[in-house]
Amino acid sequence: MVGGSHVLYMKRSVWRIVFVATKLLYINIQLIKEFAKDSEERSEGKNHIEAMANFGEGRRRGTGGMLPLLAISTVAEYYRLPWKPPVTAGLLAANTLVYLRPAFLDPLIPHISEVWFNPNLILKHKDLKRFFLSAFYHLNEPHLVYNMMSLLWKGIKLETSMGSTQFASMVVTLLGMSQGVTLLLAKSLHVFFDYRRAYYHEYSVGFSGVLFALKVVLNSQAEDYTSVYGVLVPTKYAAWAELVLVQMFVPRASFLGHLGGILAGILYMKMKSSYSGSDPVAMVVRGVARAVTWPLRFLSSMVGSRRRRITGRGRVGRGQNGIAGPGIWRCQSCTFDNSGWESVCEMCGSGRSGGNRWSVNQGQAHSPTSSGDLPLDELRRRRLERFS
Repeated sequence: MVGGSHVLYMKRSVWRIVFVATKLLYINIQLIKEFAKDSEERSEGKNHIEAMANFGEGRRRGTGGMLPLLAISTVAEYYRLPWKPPVTAGLLAANTLVYLRPAFLDPLIPHISEVWFNPNLILKHKDLKRFFLSAFYHLNEPHLVYNMMSLLWKGIKLETSMGSTQFASMVVTLLGMSQGVTLLLAKSLHVFFDYRRAYYHEYSVGFSGVLFALKVVLNSQAEDYTSVYGVLVPTKYAAWAELVLVQMFVPRASFLGHLGGILAGILYMKMKSSYSGSDPVAMVVRGVARAVTWPLRFLSSMVGSRRRRITGRGRVGRGQNGIAGPGIWRCQSCTFDNSGWESVCEMCGSGRSGGNRWSVNQGQAHSPTSSGDLPLDELRRRRLERFS
């Protein structure tokens, strides 16, 4: 029996590996096709920005069938989780909505030409919109799906282990740090080595920088080995291997953006280990979350308090020492809480005297015995007479 279950587990593992490998192969093929198509457009003399902007818009008008693959993978992953990480889901939704640009959001979302990450334009115009928003834009469907599949896996693991507040704080911090390090690297290469055209005037978009930083954080304490595109490397150095291999397979990928993400992840871990105080970004995120969810919590408390009440002036149920509240006495026949002004139980019609002398001030005047309780048939008869 044990051997049979082990064989079944191995078969399922093999099928999972084959499924993931097939998805990655399909994504890589689509990426090669799209970048080859874009290279042909550039060779025909089109302007770089115009060609890339049209490239993204063209993919938006006609999808290549990869978004359903992303949706199925996301639903499958979240379905098997007992706790659904909300921040990861929000990031997936935000990136996808920015790419799809639905009609109701189209007027609110800037065009991709307005948010390209360009070091020259950011420093020249102090353009924070390009600095922050460029990470949420993607050139085409394979670009989006490849990044979101990576975010799905990394985000679920990190948010499940860290908690939503800490994970959201880390993502915000790594977003700013990765963009800042990339900007600093581009400016340094321009000033010291005159790398003007290659990096300082480079246009790039995508969530890859943050993903490389998350990969560094995720693998920082790992001691085992992992396979990166078929190459076996120590897990803690997997981000560096992926940086080189991605640049080999996709030469037009933003090398400086990926490198900035890795360096941001390393810097974040160094700061985290040397700083023992509370995370200020996490405090801000927690405060914003409390402010946003306050109406829901208020309504929930109101609904919860109303559920504990029954229509009328009392509650049904025995309490300790028979005490129900100020000016309230509890009927010992049906356990209904009645107003102190009533001398007869509103539920069953029993009098307040005798075994029903329970109040806040008096407590139990006479402890009822089993012979003093009303028979069940008599209690039912009185209730029918009272309410019929």
